[in-house]
Amino acid sequence: MNRFHRWYCGTGHWRRHLTGTILPQALTDEDLGDQVLELGPGRGASTAWLKTVTGSLTSLELDGDLSAALAERFSDVEIVNGSATDVPFEAGAFSGVVCTTMLHHVPTTAEQDRLFAEAKRVLGPGGVFCGSDSLSTPIFRLAHRGDVMNVVDPDALPDRLRAAGFSEVRVTRGSDFFTFRAGA
Repeated sequence: MNRFHRWYCGTGHWRRHLTGTILPQALTDEDLGDQVLELGPGRGASTAWLKTVTGSLTSLELDGDLSAALAERFSDVEIVNGSATDVPFEAGAFSGVVCTTMLHHVPTTAEQDRLFAEAKRVLGPGGVFCGSDSLSTPIFRLAHRGDVMNVVDPDALPDRLRAAGFSEVRVTRGSDFFTFRAGA
């Protein structure tokens, strides 16, 4: 992430938008079960919220510095440094997989599809994969100058999730984001 983006993701404004609007719309009606995997927690705004609504939370973060900071901040969450396109857990290990506002940081569509396949692989029967990502707006594009920004087309997402083996796919647009839910 560029400097501005990294800073902004640590602000109270972003935390309030994420925890007051995005996460409730993406996850409030979901039963994530006892073992939840969070993909790409970044600075941990979603982690703080998720740990209050799940039994056991594991967060997988690619950035080593962010992983270390998360481990210091969350002693009650298992923080793992690794890639969401090559998840280091056994098949069926989780009841829920969540990723919030991170898919646009996955450099290619093929890698995003690999992330979807990995989410499906680590979900047990009846598990749910859900989360959110940003819609492309002028402010969003400006904040991502010099960043990886591979925006997901919410209209194409249902077919991509079905191709990864998910069923019961739902995508809902918000003002500057969309939410998704897919069953294992």
